[in-house]
Amino acid sequence: MTAAGQRVTLRHAESDADITACFPALSALRPHLADAAELLARVKRQNEAGYRLLAAWRGEQTVGVAGYRYQENLIHGRFVYLDDLVTLESERGQGVGAELIEAVAAEGCKSGCNRLVLDTALANVLAHRFYYRQGLLAQALRFSRPLTPL
Repeated sequence: MTAAGQRVTLRHAESDADITACFPALSALRPHLADAAELLARVKRQNEAGYRLLAAWRGEQTVGVAGYRYQENLIHGRFVYLDDLVTLESERGQGVGAELIEAVAAEGCKSGCNRLVLDTALANVLAHRFYYRQGLLAQALRFSRPLTPL
């Protein structure tokens, strides 16, 4: 249930309208996204590599979103990678994020994955606390650098 008392339902955002309905939540997590059209274009490109959006809906409004995909590597074998996880500020503390994580984990299990993996910024301490409460443990640091075209 949400703070408003209306049940949240989870379903994949697959149509253009559903994907663009995810923009308010995802733009809070990814403020570099200019608008819903850019989100739609990026999600459609990422869909080609298996990316999916699972949204928490209250009526026609998304109140939380999880973007995920299946991967395989030598470290984890087959796993579900949680690229994006966000809940609207007004919905935090209502269990929406936990419900999304559990639903993505269940999708991963159904697809033969043995692990759920995500990255988070080192400075995002509130998210770290949330992830620990969900049974996720910090197991690595990710290093990166920008690449310049040759």
